[in-house]
Amino acid sequence: MRRSGSPFTGAGVVLAKEAADQLSGTRMVVIEALVFLIALVLAWFSTTTIRESIGQSQFLFLRLLTMAPDPIPFSFIDTVGLVTPIIAIALGFDAVNAEFNQRTMSRILAQPIYRDALLLGKFLARLLALTIALLSLWLLVLGVGFLRLGLPPSGEELVRMLGFLVATIAYGGVWLAVAFLFSILFRAPATAALAALGLWLVFSFFWSLIIKPLLATLIAGPPEDIFGPNLAYIQTSQVLDRISPNTLYAEIALALLQPATRTLGPVFISQLRGALFGTPLPAAQSFILVWPQITGLIAAMILIFAAGYIVFQRQEIRA
Repeated sequence: MRRSGSPFTGAGVVLAKEAADQLSGTRMVVIEALVFLIALVLAWFSTTTIRESIGQSQFLFLRLLTMAPDPIPFSFIDTVGLVTPIIAIALGFDAVNAEFNQRTMSRILAQPIYRDALLLGKFLARLLALTIALLSLWLLVLGVGFLRLGLPPSGEELVRMLGFLVATIAYGGVWLAVAFLFSILFRAPATAALAALGLWLVFSFFWSLIIKPLLATLIAGPPEDIFGPNLAYIQTSQVLDRISPNTLYAEIALALLQPATRTLGPVFISQLRGALFGTPLPAAQSFILVWPQITGLIAAMILIFAAGYIVFQRQEIRA
């Protein structure tokens, strides 16, 4: 028998209820406090360094995001790349299995609502909470920079920073979808959280250092042969490296927040002819450069959520 009506009828109700629970819960208060502390500390020290050591610059606000201020050894984008997956996993690791453990899943689905609407509403509510956290972080840094530097960002800086914000939301959405998938696969929230954090650690610290070189050597041979660097190895290594969402996000941040970046892969001599080194690219050209990476992050989020959707649809739910 075919279902009558749209399978997503009621998704808006679930979205509103879940979003209200997330935004008013203790977990979100802790996340917002963490976001406020990170934004305030990094923006304060970065603006202090800019005022003391940097004169006139075309992209002062971009420097605010990319420089590592003294005495902090990491920049704003490094911190965001580290904190965003943790926030996403914290929001999604118990999204589904908590309903099973509290024995409320059967009661919810006994109402006139499909599984499709329930799962989509839960995911969009947590994605909305993540977006609010990241938007708050972005606005706080922008506001502190405006107050401390005494001038507003230029139009091109604002466009680049908005693009970086959208990419950060997509990057967090990937890890939110991963946490959702493990929340569906594992009934214990602790197991789901550990699995999601373990996968994040693999892609953050072990993929580029250990796993990727081994796979690239098996597929394309050693990094160098008798004629010099192995081009097949370099190309294979780059493809394998871009399987990691961390690499895609890092390339987006590099191209958008450092306008002088002209390429994200191996550079050949023929590509350097006529190039003006140090000349910033227009914002439109930088977006064209990283459009495949942005599309890849959004596609990864959708595919991982679709995998969790299929698994959830096949699960047996009893009262």
